[in-house]
Amino acid sequence: MAAVPAYSDIAKAANDLLSKDFYHLSSGSLEVKETTPNRVAFKVTGKSSHDAATSGAIEAKYSDKSTGVTVTQTWNTANALESKVELADTFAKGLKAEGIFSFLPASQAKGVKANLQFKQSNFHGRAFLDVLKGPTTSIDALIGHEGFLAGGSAAFDIQKAKITNYSLAVGYHAPTYNAAVTATDNLSVFSASYYHKVNKLVEAGSKATWNSKTGNTVGLEVAAKYRIDPVSFVKAKINDRGVAAVAYNVLLRDGVKLGLGASFDTQKLDQATHKVGTSLTFEN
Repeated sequence: MAAVPAYSDIAKAANDLLSKDFYHLSSGSLEVKETTPNRVAFKVTGKSSHDAATSGAIEAKYSDKSTGVTVTQTWNTANALESKVELADTFAKGLKAEGIFSFLPASQAKGVKANLQFKQSNFHGRAFLDVLKGPTTSIDALIGHEGFLAGGSAAFDIQKAKITNYSLAVGYHAPTYNAAVTATDNLSVFSASYYHKVNKLVEAGSKATWNSKTGNTVGLEVAAKYRIDPVSFVKAKINDRGVAAVAYNVLLRDGVKLGLGASFDTQKLDQATHKVGTSLTFEN
């Protein structure tokens, strides 16, 4: 059996298939990645939305594998600064500690968060503490045995000594397929997902969601991915409302990747509801 994933990743394969590498959400995006000889990785990202708004961020990350220390600094166009320090396997095998410090110069707002993650072959637990808001904390844990997974999460307001949110999940992971059922938002929103790697070329997945607070309607979304050749693939998805999306991804040459995507409402083909987007990634 593979290592137990984090609680939030129990349905990661299906969620990634349904959400990643679809490029219509922004009219254009650009990502540049560069790694220096002294192990400093730089990443610059920029996006242009369909309403002509633009946003961007720059990130620098330094990792020292010998000590398990990783330091990440980001700055975005909203003038938000964030520093993250990670210590992996420093205090104990499988234990990672994080400190995240954020600052908005315009408003002088500050944020301090501390996270712990402990991972073993059949257990994955995490704890998150927001020091300045509340303070509040949340914990989640997932245990596994022979492919079967079960876990839960809970959020606490420490000052009020009150549980503010909780959820449960069960799943099964196999080498070529997995399934998961989650109950979130105080066990009021239920989701069931399924992912299947049919063969080396084809992947398929689906997800059904029911919000018991809003009625009896169940939302459904299905997606498929087909690898055309070693350097390109296509994806397509459609939901119960008739909104479909398609995407094409190709490695133009080493370090240069192009993504093209579009979405359209099959119930309103005569209306201007479609969206088209492009993505370009440079990596060295």
